[in-house]
Amino acid sequence: MDWRGLPSLSALRAFSAFHQAGSMSAAGTALNVSHAAISQQIKALEAHLGVTLLDRSTRLPGLTADGARLAEALEQGFDTVARAVAELTGADANRPLQLSVTPSFASGWLMPRLADFRHHHPQIDLMIDPTSEVKTLAPGGIDIALRYGNGQWPGLQAERLISSPIVIVAAPGVVDGEGPHAPEDLRNYHWLQELGTSEATDWLDLHGVTPDRAKGMTTLPGNLMIDAARNGQGIGVVARVFVAADIDAGRLIQLFQDDRRKGYYVVTRPGVQRPPLRAMVNWLRKQAAE
Repeated sequence: MDWRGLPSLSALRAFSAFHQAGSMSAAGTALNVSHAAISQQIKALEAHLGVTLLDRSTRLPGLTADGARLAEALEQGFDTVARAVAELTGADANRPLQLSVTPSFASGWLMPRLADFRHHHPQIDLMIDPTSEVKTLAPGGIDIALRYGNGQWPGLQAERLISSPIVIVAAPGVVDGEGPHAPEDLRNYHWLQELGTSEATDWLDLHGVTPDRAKGMTTLPGNLMIDAARNGQGIGVVARVFVAADIDAGRLIQLFQDDRRKGYYVVTRPGVQRPPLRAMVNWLRKQAAE
């Protein structure tokens, strides 16, 4: 590496702080310097590189395409450095392990098994955020996310935990007669969809079905959506892993299955993992294997 060709660390840090904070003044506060100092460092960085990093044509400067590219690289680099330093010094040894997980996964898979993790790792404090919102994984914040999809989250590492298709389900007696023979047979029913997803509308659109607007659609947290389906309040769309026992017991009837989506993934940032995170990832793998 040509160290002499690199810009000063102070200039790179100022630019990265501006990107993360969103303004010169906020970046100055984060680094305990004036906003003018941040501006000067960024101008010096632009001069060194010979490119324009900020678009100053508006009142609030934004990143140019070159600026965005550098900001992304710096965020990953500083993130790796910060986590390595924290692990080496033990600075975050006592910080709770933070998990982001959908409500349906939390109630249907994680919570029934969590006592086993507590038994094997009683010293690890946990903070579990059951939300359908896709939370950002960042140093000092969310350590790990359990997400449903195809494993493609740019800049993050994703390892498949559970394979599970999407299924269309209803309680016995909700669907008339012998049941639907084609997706369009469900256009006149009330639909249930997990908050933060578009799985019901996506499935209907895929099959060219326009639901009867007079019947409506209810969107609510995943665990409550499954309860509503069990109670016969409508047609539910859910990962099969959460309702397999209900289907086997006859509490829910599987009407259709959609194999386009793959399953749940363990999502983490690349780089060094602190011990509590490694323990959680290994435990999740073991639980999924069992």
